[in-house]
Amino acid sequence: MDVEGFRPLEIQVTNLHKSFGTNKVLQGVDLSIHRGEMIAIVGASGGGKSVLLKHMIGILRPDNGSVCVADHESPDSPLVDLSTLDEEGLDRLRRHWGVVFQKNALFSGNVFDNVALGLEDVKGMEDQRIRERVEEVLKAVGLDYSTVAPMGREQVSGGMAKRIAIARALALDPVLIFHDEPTTGLDPGRAEQIQELIREVHHRTPELGIQRTTVIVTHDSSLLYRLQPRIIMLAEGKVFFDGTAKDFENNTSPIVRPYQALMPILHAREDRP
Repeated sequence: MDVEGFRPLEIQVTNLHKSFGTNKVLQGVDLSIHRGEMIAIVGASGGGKSVLLKHMIGILRPDNGSVCVADHESPDSPLVDLSTLDEEGLDRLRRHWGVVFQKNALFSGNVFDNVALGLEDVKGMEDQRIRERVEEVLKAVGLDYSTVAPMGREQVSGGMAKRIAIARALALDPVLIFHDEPTTGLDPGRAEQIQELIREVHHRTPELGIQRTTVIVTHDSSLLYRLQPRIIMLAEGKVFFDGTAKDFENNTSPIVRPYQALMPILHAREDRP
């Protein structure tokens, strides 16, 4: 349980290795994420950010090492090694996760169908409660239900799609939420709105009554400046930097400084096909 001065672990990554053929992407990643933290994972393109994220959400399995995530379906939320779980076991943990993919991953059908996804099967909600939840979360991300809910995927703008993707994640009221490049392809004004939305969602207490944990994969330096998360930088397959946004900004390492200079270019490239 949460007590002052102690926050339980939400994610524990231990000596994580992952290769694709001869390409050694992760070469011993160690990382502890505590409940209630906002974490930004940064690093050069191809440096393993998305590979690490996919291990955290159970899409990839380690070659060596482990990724353990809190099981909020069990008393005291013990850590569970994801590699020991079958798909049913993963789905049990995922009841308390939200994932906002880089390309938003909106499915065919209208906005209502996208946001309502999982509310019946995962949460067991009745039709009326589903409608209320969809209206509630669309309002929370600044969208009007009556206008937006009937719209098809092809009718929404890039900025609106980002908001809808966050609303869909928020609808499940997750304790743990992942964002993969949440501000790519947006103009500065829209990006700022999404950054503030991420902050607001992070600080909103879920129905379980425990602090929400947020993990963000990004190259967006303005997001780091505005949200001031704990920053994890991957380099050469390992955690090279782990510290505050201020310490990251002031870091003069010959690995960190060139990456900082490239961040705006990398951030722009991430949205290309």
